[in-house]
Amino acid sequence: MISKNSFIFLIIILSSLTSFSQEKFTLSGTITDHKNNETLIGVNIYVPALKIGTTTNEYGFYSLTIPAGEQQIEISYVGYQSIQETILLNQNTKNNFSLNEGGEELQEVVITDNKGKANIKSPEMSTNKLSIATIKKMPVVLGEVDVLKSILLLPGVTNAGEGASGFNVRGGGADQNLILLDEATIFNSSHVFGFFSVFNPDAIKDLKLYKGGIPARYGGRASSVLDIYQKDGSSKDFHMNGGIGLISSRLLAEGPLVKDKGSFLIGGRASYAHLFLKLSEDNKDNAAYFYDLNTKLSYKVNDNNSLYLSGYFGRDVFSINKSFSNTYGNATLNLRWNHLYSDKLFSNLSLIFSDYYYGLDLDFVGFKWDSGIKNYNIKYDFKHYISDKFKLNYGLSGIYYEFNPGTIKPTGEVSGINPDQLDKKYAFEPSVYLDAESQLSKKITVSYGLRYSLFYRLGSSTVNYYANNNPVVFNSNTEIYEKGKPNSTAYFGKNKVIQDYNNLEPRFAVSYQLNDDESFKASYNRMAQYLQLISNTSSPTPLDVWMPSDKYIKPQIADQVALGYFRNLNNGAYSLEVETYYKEIQNRLDYIDGADLIANDAIEQVLLNGQMRAYGLEVMFKKNEGKFNGWISYTLSKSEQQTPGRTPEETGINNGQWYSSAYDKTHNLAVTSAYNLNDKWSFGANFALQSGQPVTYPNSQYEYLGIKVPNYGLRNEDRLPAYHHLDVSATLTSRKNKNRNWKGEWVFSIYNLYNRQNAASINFRQNVDSGANEAVQTSIFGIVPAVSYNFKF
Repeated sequence: MISKNSFIFLIIILSSLTSFSQEKFTLSGTITDHKNNETLIGVNIYVPALKIGTTTNEYGFYSLTIPAGEQQIEISYVGYQSIQETILLNQNTKNNFSLNEGGEELQEVVITDNKGKANIKSPEMSTNKLSIATIKKMPVVLGEVDVLKSILLLPGVTNAGEGASGFNVRGGGADQNLILLDEATIFNSSHVFGFFSVFNPDAIKDLKLYKGGIPARYGGRASSVLDIYQKDGSSKDFHMNGGIGLISSRLLAEGPLVKDKGSFLIGGRASYAHLFLKLSEDNKDNAAYFYDLNTKLSYKVNDNNSLYLSGYFGRDVFSINKSFSNTYGNATLNLRWNHLYSDKLFSNLSLIFSDYYYGLDLDFVGFKWDSGIKNYNIKYDFKHYISDKFKLNYGLSGIYYEFNPGTIKPTGEVSGINPDQLDKKYAFEPSVYLDAESQLSKKITVSYGLRYSLFYRLGSSTVNYYANNNPVVFNSNTEIYEKGKPNSTAYFGKNKVIQDYNNLEPRFAVSYQLNDDESFKASYNRMAQYLQLISNTSSPTPLDVWMPSDKYIKPQIADQVALGYFRNLNNGAYSLEVETYYKEIQNRLDYIDGADLIANDAIEQVLLNGQMRAYGLEVMFKKNEGKFNGWISYTLSKSEQQTPGRTPEETGINNGQWYSSAYDKTHNLAVTSAYNLNDKWSFGANFALQSGQPVTYPNSQYEYLGIKVPNYGLRNEDRLPAYHHLDVSATLTSRKNKNRNWKGEWVFSIYNLYNRQNAASINFRQNVDSGANEAVQTSIFGIVPAVSYNFKF
């Protein structure tokens, strides 16, 4: 019989053994590209025996706390060889890994093929990630690789048609997308009025699009987040790569500042199609071109500290006969400090500047117009790996905005135009957030967070006040809206608060894993957008003006729920993703008929607050491996707006009924494929089919002074014809590349293979002969062949 003291002693021994058996240590480090030490984002680190894992953050860092002892680790990343390695863990350990793109073998490491499986376990959903290697293989117009055009092949993503700038996500406006380049906001994402994007593919490391389930660290837009990171540059060897195309060329250089510690990257692009115009006497004084510059410096101070300085500068120039000149573009700068407080706590401090400039010089009337928006952002983010089943992200930020709606300057001695400065506007947007991810059981993983944002519209500025707070007046006699007249005005001095808002923005997502190959996911997020893009076009133009929320222009509040089913088939060779969503947005602006939006110092007089809703079903089927791979995506959706009257007498827009938004596309089908015939030839093809863009057509006409005038129907009740095209490409890679430093490839492509004349717009005019109104279709592209040469050394 065991005595009481012996029993207590046995309990202590068993407790100690149990404690020892449950002892855990932290495995952490960074994961890089073997050939250049480039950190890799989103690499999967997985422990099969424990069925737990993590991913690297935006700077390639990972941390995983697991039981002591011998553990097998699997590391995988799309486009790279996966590795398996056995690690003896008897203390907190830093272990850095490097991954190979090619067929190089690593000692004491088992190499396996990496498959682009659907992420079954993580609660993250409504996200898409494209590798730059995939994007570069896609056939595109005029042979120009385009990051933004590539995401149009994803479910739930559309645009306003060929030559249109921006993109639309799940029925939202282009202004509702937060576009980040190395954390800096890009306000205009297009070159040449929408034909090309501002992103140089050679300089891009990672691209991720959040359509829903958006983490709490992001805020400020109502529909989506496109998060893009530039490469760091090689810290091992000097390299150059670039490409020569029909209308533009690009060149990028990277190399070490200090071997294995510091690196630089500098890349530029420029178009030169306008030089051919000068061959014609009629066009020698005309120009239309763009150029941009990407730069980055990286330096690893020690194991716990790294510094980064990155920047972007781009400009578009369009001029006619030296009498009209238009210049616009973005500039960004970001200084970042990564600090590792411990093997479980990673931090990033960023100082960010972003500037969008628009300039217009009209010599023939003697004035110059400047406008734009600047912001200054400081943010501090933390990622806390508390345990293998619980992680925290938290941080704070503050953004100061400066809006210039327009500055008019006379350029001629006898221009007759007086200098004028529309009221500059200022705002401050601080925020704080907390995000958590927790594994509740082997089958259930949840993420939940809260963002608290504030917004202060600041002086110095003059504010108009209106009777009954109505800057827009409904005339019951004519049943149309008219500009209100201010009852009074008030001047607010510099940094005086004119109007303030605050919002709680909860986020939640859950994943229920049915088995190792399939799961259900659900998410909810609320987003507050305090900036408004004032535009009366379905596609943003360089002249569109950004405005801060104020007394009359209220912030947009978006609520979105989504439900999805995800499955890997045939051991990950195929994957299926199905999602359905519903989104509501409060305070979505629309403009009254005949609104004047340009150089309007009282813009609130032509805008009405309404609401918006969008819902749909998205399906994506992918083939992830083999010589032939790609995906098919299909979206069935509806996007509507409603701008009702504020009183029983007001009709509102379209009589207060729901109407199709300018971004409504009922059907959206995209097919993307790639085929590697051998090490010399590879082929690609894209097919896109979308419902036509909503438009307003005339439904009758009347005659006035002998002129037949069309009378337009309800807003957006008609559509352009269906939009579709097929693109193909072939890439020829020299077999001599393996044996020499200089490596080159020829890319041959045909955009719009069967010469579809897609309608960019349909306008109505009076026929000269018959006098009747007629429809005139404008098409931008027919069949467009192209050839480009890419190289690296």
